[in-house]
Amino acid sequence: MRGHAERLNGLGTTIFAEMSALAVATGSVNLGQGFPDTDGPDSLLEDAIAAIRAGANQYPPGRGIPALRQAIVDHQKRFYDLSYDPDTEVLVTTGATEAIAAALLAFVEPGDEVIALEPYYDSYAAGIAFAGGRRVPVTLRAPSYRLDLDELRAAVTPRTKVLLINTPHNPTGTVLTDAELRGIRDLAVEHDLVVITDEVYEHLVYDDHRHIPLATYEGMADRTVSIGSAGKTFSVTGWKIGWVTGSPEVVTAVTTAKQFLTYVSGSPFQPAVANALALGNDYFDTVRATLQSRRDLLANGLADLGLEVHRPAGTYFITTDIRPLGHTDGIDFCRLLPERTGVVAIPTQVFYDNKEAGRPLVRWAFCKKEELLQEALVRLQKL
Repeated sequence: MRGHAERLNGLGTTIFAEMSALAVATGSVNLGQGFPDTDGPDSLLEDAIAAIRAGANQYPPGRGIPALRQAIVDHQKRFYDLSYDPDTEVLVTTGATEAIAAALLAFVEPGDEVIALEPYYDSYAAGIAFAGGRRVPVTLRAPSYRLDLDELRAAVTPRTKVLLINTPHNPTGTVLTDAELRGIRDLAVEHDLVVITDEVYEHLVYDDHRHIPLATYEGMADRTVSIGSAGKTFSVTGWKIGWVTGSPEVVTAVTTAKQFLTYVSGSPFQPAVANALALGNDYFDTVRATLQSRRDLLANGLADLGLEVHRPAGTYFITTDIRPLGHTDGIDFCRLLPERTGVVAIPTQVFYDNKEAGRPLVRWAFCKKEELLQEALVRLQKL
């Protein structure tokens, strides 16, 4: 048999699958893969069970059930004063991962360049490859992980078609500032670029930081593919309910690609998520406060162990530099870690094209119960 398609080269097994398997094999505390170890609100779970019992088990409408599309519209209005039409400007997807893939397939021609902020979530590289695009990284550099707008500007060429922007940013925890977002807007308008924004951590923002969607900026409404998800906000990462909002033209283009990926999914989960999006501010505030305290617990503990800790403004990941402990390679470190300490983390260099920038960095997830984080810190003392 002849070999696989070239576009799969370098994609391999995801680091998450490898490290999660290692966690199971060694009985380790898994601070690698970013999924919570508690379920979302009871009302959400009960609503899904009720929907299954009520017969919401067949194909939903292609763009998502009307109640969820309306709830997404209401959410965007409530939190960001953005107005959308639920019939023409909203699409429900199989998680944000599918939304990103469908958006890239919708807008990228073979040979087009896609600028992404690195380190980046690993599905970005795959989605760009599937679309036949060329990945152009702009590096957020330790320790501040700020976006260098001059570097971004220098990365734009006549072949650039899409800016793929993730804020709050996984894995660094950076939340882009108003000045950085304005810089992105200016470039997008000047060069007539499509901007795909991955905003799945929008409600997981700490201290005095706040998430501002790019779609709120002048000139961005017709060129922005805004992507959200229920998974992170409501602790149901396995439900895979995401969404796209944008102009009718943008949403129709993404729908055209999406319908041939999964067609539709998550029928009984859709009404449940619709209700959850309407939960009071106390829910969103509690999620944020809980995660902020867990961030502080893990960040302080890792710092006490001698690691250089970059405290995130958002998401549920902490990045550390391992060089103070005498290690220089995150992959070697993370492969040793389960055996030596019974803890699993993720080497950040797998999210970089610029491997040297990521080599000494390791990512830890703090979306876990407090006692699990404390147990991990006790185990890590063996370092």
